[in-house]
Amino acid sequence: MSDFDRNVATAQIGQTMGRAVAVDEGLRAYMLGIYNYMVLGLAITGLAALGIYMLSVTGDAAAAMKVVRNGAQIPVSVGKAMYMTPIGYYVFVSPLKWVIMLSPLALVFLLSFGIERLRPAVGQMLFWLFAALMGLSLGAIFLVFTHTSIVRVFFITAASFGALSLYGYTTQRDLSGLGSFLLMGLFGVILASLVNLFMASSALQFVISVVGVLVFAGLTAWDTQRLKTEYLYGAMDGETTERSAILGALSLYLNFINLFTLLLQLLGQREE
Repeated sequence: MSDFDRNVATAQIGQTMGRAVAVDEGLRAYMLGIYNYMVLGLAITGLAALGIYMLSVTGDAAAAMKVVRNGAQIPVSVGKAMYMTPIGYYVFVSPLKWVIMLSPLALVFLLSFGIERLRPAVGQMLFWLFAALMGLSLGAIFLVFTHTSIVRVFFITAASFGALSLYGYTTQRDLSGLGSFLLMGLFGVILASLVNLFMASSALQFVISVVGVLVFAGLTAWDTQRLKTEYLYGAMDGETTERSAILGALSLYLNFINLFTLLLQLLGQREE
């Protein structure tokens, strides 16, 4: 009888360990999928931003976009011996810029609220399209900041994001209580940014950037832990897991992009 009890206990322990190993492997695969989506999205964004910038500037005044001033056609200048092409003018100056800027927001809402009705493959394509449109919007940073400072701030952002996400994944502290506080901070940053569109205050922009960095730093750790918890307790199937990975990549991607742009406002060196 004692041998039977020991065998049952051993079998139960083996089954428990087997389930734990399966969950651990599944969690690693799930989080790796999220990071792969995010990194590929960032790569698409970076290529789109660099590509639209290269198409938007030229050193040839004859190929530049011309505007009429005092009856004369003047090439649009963007720096020393650099001019804006017609493509750059339409993307960054004409009313088309508002379409390019607002299109990613529309896709965020579509993915956030409509992902359950979409096939995972469609969700992926929308995410790639979103990343490309974000790149078109961010192409203007190459006109404002020096390329060296953009690269420097990108690596600072990448290192900070990696450390914060690792903390969120590994910490035993429950970060769920920070969620409502961080979301309130996020709405505050958005409202203050909208107000500053009209005020154009450099002091307010500095405060927004500092507070925004703190908010998105917290959201990076919080979102990482949230995604881990959702997998562990969500009982997801194949398609649900894929959809959740796309949304998870979207949330981490947005945290990264916002951290990058806010740090660029604080640390970036502007073109003279």
